[in-house]
Order: sequence, then structure tokens, then C-alpha cells
Amino acid sequence: MAFLPQHKPKKMSLGPLEKEVLEIVWQGKVVTVKNVHDRILQDPNRELAYTSVTTVLRRLTEKGWLKCSKKGRAFSWQAIVSQEQAQAWQSYEKLNGFLAVSNPDVVASFADSLDAASIEQIDAIAARLNAIRRQREEER
Repeated sequence: MAFLPQHKPKKMSLGPLEKEVLEIVWQGKVVTVKNVHDRILQDPNRELAYTSVTTVLRRLTEKGWLKCSKKGRAFSWQAIVSQEQAQAWQSYEKLNGFLAVSNPDVVASFADSLDAASIEQIDAIAARLNAIRRQREEER
């Protein structure tokens, strides 16, 4: 009953330009270097070399965020991780980092300082965890 996507990018950390390019890819579905470059240069205060866009797209591909396709002489890129999947993985990593503090007093102090809406979310998460654990035990 895992809600994490099966595909996880090889490298989760992204620089500011990589994030910006990834957002453009998510919006465009399938993009070329020219599409991304033109989009970035819509801001009259921006300067960015065409080759820099190519490099960023290649790096995002190497990191496991995009896939590149070649049709004739033209290359295009599309995301293999959706925005929702990226958010799930990033949240997972942040939560694991927070819990890695491994000091229950710190975690408890943080939880104690949350507002009512956050506490309701924690209660809902706890209930969901209990249901998952019960289901696992029934399957054994």
C-alpha cells in the first residue's frame, strides 16, 4: 500500500535553473531546447545561452527527471516524474531528514507546537498508519 511513485530520480537535488526548466517541461509536456529557451527569454531582463538550456535538459535527463527522444535530427524532452510524484518524493525525503534527528524530544516538541489544523492532519496520518499496519497483519 505504498503511495510513493515507483520511479525515483537518481538525484533529487536541483539547482534554480534546473527547477525552472523542469517547470517549463511540466507545463509543455513535450519540449525542445528552442521551446524552453524561448520561454525563459520571454522575460526581457533574462539572458541565457541556447547551449545552457541544452546542458540543463541533458543534466535533468542524467538525474532521472526527463527522458530524451530523437526524431530525425530533432531532440525533444518530456518528464518521467510528474509534479505530484516529485512533491511526494521531496516530502518523503524531507520527512526522513527531519526524523533522522533521532531525538524524540525534538520531534515531540515540534509536534506540540503545531496549530489545530496541523494536529488534525497528524491524527489523520496516525489513523492511516494504523489502518495500513492492520492490513499488513491481516495479510500475514
